[in-house]
Amino acid sequence: MYLCLAVAFCFFACGKGSNEQEAETVDTIPMMVMQIQKCSRLYTTEYHVHKIVTHDDKLSWKGSFMKKDFSVDIPMGKRKIAIPIDATIKAYVDFAGFSEANVKRTGDKIEIILPDPKVTVTGTRVDHDGIRQYVSFMRGNFSDAELTELAKQGRDSIVADIPKMGIEKMAMESAARTLIPMIEQMGFREENITISFRKLFSTDDYKAIIDNTTVENERKKQ
Repeated sequence: MYLCLAVAFCFFACGKGSNEQEAETVDTIPMMVMQIQKCSRLYTTEYHVHKIVTHDDKLSWKGSFMKKDFSVDIPMGKRKIAIPIDATIKAYVDFAGFSEANVKRTGDKIEIILPDPKVTVTGTRVDHDGIRQYVSFMRGNFSDAELTELAKQGRDSIVADIPKMGIEKMAMESAARTLIPMIEQMGFREENITISFRKLFSTDDYKAIIDNTTVENERKKQ
């Protein structure tokens, strides 16, 4: 009789512990998701880029002689210019749509799959005092329209170089420094936590990652 009661008590106690563990497993993830969602837009990386845009052109005399085209550079018909441009580039991760689908748990190991990072050009500035130009006496100075177009080319060049900066790796490392302590507080050990993006981003992927609206806004400010 006593043996039966002891066995029944042990079974009840083990069952209760198992249920508590399952409840903890079920409850921890939604709580974690809620805490991560509170991060909202997490700016993770900031780059300051300095670029000098150079341009030179020549005045040429073009024509045709005996049905053959020719082009002759006119002496003292050269122009050169160097335009310094400073740009601020930031990467961020937007957790607004973060959900349990971004969390993978296997036992005591957990992986957080970050939303795709976004890259935004938050500011560009032409150093007008730093512009240097050489104009021969047969040529006129660069016009405001030409300066604006060259500055636009400089900004486009900076944006085109973003994939070479490795900005998504820096964004992931920065996001990890923010999220790992938060996840540790929920009982996970650091060595069991993995922070990653869903894929490695190629140069073509950056077309979707770069927030072009900020680039256009910066052009309008100039």
